[in-house]
Amino acid sequence: MSTGTATVTSTDYIIHHLTNLRQGEGLWQVNIDTLFFSIALGAVFLVIMGLAARRATSGVPGGLQNFAEILVEFVDRQVKDTFHGRNPVIAPLALTIFCWVFLWNLMDLVPVDVLPEFGKLLGVHYLRVVPSTDLNATFGLSLTVLLLIVFYSLKVKGPVGYAKELLTHPFGPYLFPANLLLNVVELLAKPISLALRLFGNLYAGEMIFILIALMYGAGWLLGPLAGVLQLGWAIFHLLIITLQAFIFMVLTIVYLSMAHEESH
Repeated sequence: MSTGTATVTSTDYIIHHLTNLRQGEGLWQVNIDTLFFSIALGAVFLVIMGLAARRATSGVPGGLQNFAEILVEFVDRQVKDTFHGRNPVIAPLALTIFCWVFLWNLMDLVPVDVLPEFGKLLGVHYLRVVPSTDLNATFGLSLTVLLLIVFYSLKVKGPVGYAKELLTHPFGPYLFPANLLLNVVELLAKPISLALRLFGNLYAGEMIFILIALMYGAGWLLGPLAGVLQLGWAIFHLLIITLQAFIFMVLTIVYLSMAHEESH
């Protein structure tokens, strides 16, 4: 494909769409597009739920109130079925995670060239619009879950009880080095699996959309086929983005439920 007098190869096109808008270098590098869209989508969630709360009525509910109530009841049911402790923070946390991750993923349904081309009009050469295709974002969210796991483990079991659990389970106190190693590996595996599962599924989905977009410039036969493939993949991908948000939420609830179990 070509842009003006410059020829853009398929490889250039793919690399361009997989490159973040960055600031800084090394450990100080910041993906500005990931931060922007994450904050913007979080604001969208707050505005929608805030409007639903302000318009709530005991009479005949409107469409927005019905949507919010269905969503809250769905998440609340998952918490009641999965979380066996008593903590008023868990349900709001689960609702926030589900909605925020879903909105992250939903950006994958925006045609791959729309926002990047708009960004070029503003002088932005690189722009990735799906935060969950950025490993920094998925790891950032999963590390927050890890901190909550450690915090509630210490709060519920106490420092001594939590240390005893790490050192004596599952093989007993005489094999405490093996116990500690096994428990640390298990603890670290939780955020890693959360982050990589979300990132891998959405990155693969984004890559397929980019490859389909390449077909539009590949001739009269593949162009119309690309439209059909894009529609079909978007419908199927809608299930994936919802499922991944649901899995991230449920696993977070499960991990926090385990953190609230007192040692015996």
